[in-house]
Amino acid sequence: MMTRNVCVGLHARLKSTCDCNAKRNRLKLVSLTDRQFFLIAVAAYGLSMIFSVFVWRKNFQSDNRVNYFLLFAGMIPHTIALAKRGFSFERCPVNNLYEATSFLIWALLAAYLVLGIFSRLRFLSAFVSPLAFAVGVFALMPSLDPPPGPEPQFTGGWISLHAALILLSYGAFGLSSVAAVMYLTQEHDLKLHKMKAILSKFPSIERIEQVVGGLLIAGFALLTIGILIIPFAVDKPEGISFSKDSKVLWAILVWLIYLALIVCHWRYHLGGKRFAWGALGTFVFVLLTFWGTNLMSQLHN
Repeated sequence: MMTRNVCVGLHARLKSTCDCNAKRNRLKLVSLTDRQFFLIAVAAYGLSMIFSVFVWRKNFQSDNRVNYFLLFAGMIPHTIALAKRGFSFERCPVNNLYEATSFLIWALLAAYLVLGIFSRLRFLSAFVSPLAFAVGVFALMPSLDPPPGPEPQFTGGWISLHAALILLSYGAFGLSSVAAVMYLTQEHDLKLHKMKAILSKFPSIERIEQVVGGLLIAGFALLTIGILIIPFAVDKPEGISFSKDSKVLWAILVWLIYLALIVCHWRYHLGGKRFAWGALGTFVFVLLTFWGTNLMSQLHN
C-alpha cells in the first residue's frame, strides 16, 4: 500500500512538473516578438529553398507537396508576426521598409498558396522559396526597422485597404515574374531539344504564358484600385502634394508600364519570350526602385 501511495505521489508530481513546463513553453512562445516570429518564417523558407535544389536536380520529377507545406508552415509564424506588429502599433504594419518588405513576401506567398492548390502549378514553389528567403533575409536588416516616430494621420481603414491592395498587387506581379522565369527555362530547353523539357512536370509552355498573363491582369486590377483610393487613405499634410510625391509618381509609372505590357500582349499579340522578359524585367525594376522611392517619399515617412 505504501509503495502504491509513493508511486501515485510521484506520478502526480511528474504530471504537475510536465504541466508547468508546458505552460512555461507556451508563455515563451507567446512572448516572442514579431521579428522573432518572422525569423522563424524565414528559416522555414530557407528549408524550402534547400528542398528546391533537389527538385531542380531531378528535373521537377519529384513531388512538390513537401515544398508547398514547408511554405505553408512558414506562413503561419509570418502571419502571426504581421498580426503582432499591427496590434502593437494599432495600425496596418506597412510603415517602414521592414514592414513593407515583410508584407510583400506574405502577399507573394499567399498568392502562391492559393495557386498551389492546383497540383500542376506547385512547381512555382521552386522559384518562390529562394525569392522569399532572399528578400526575408534582407528585411531582417536592423536599419530597415527604426524605432517608431510620431503616428501618421490615417483616416479610418482606408490606409490599411490601400496598403493591402498595393502589396497584394506586387505579390501577383512577383508570381508572374516567377512564371516568366519558368517559361524562359522551358522555352530554352525545348529550343535545345533537351529531354528534361519533355520529362519534367511543368505545364505546357502555352499554359505557363496564360498564367503569366492572368497574374499580370490580377495584379494590375489590384494596383489600380489601390492607387485610386490614395486621396481617401491619407490626410495630406500641409505643404505636401500628391502629384509631387516620389512614391505616388513611382506607383503611377509602374501602373503605366504594366498597362503597356498588358495592352501589347492582348491587342498586339506580344507573346513568347518578349512577353516573359517584359513581365520579369518590370518586376525586377519594381524590386530595385521600391526601397529608394519609399525613402524619398514625404507621405510615407
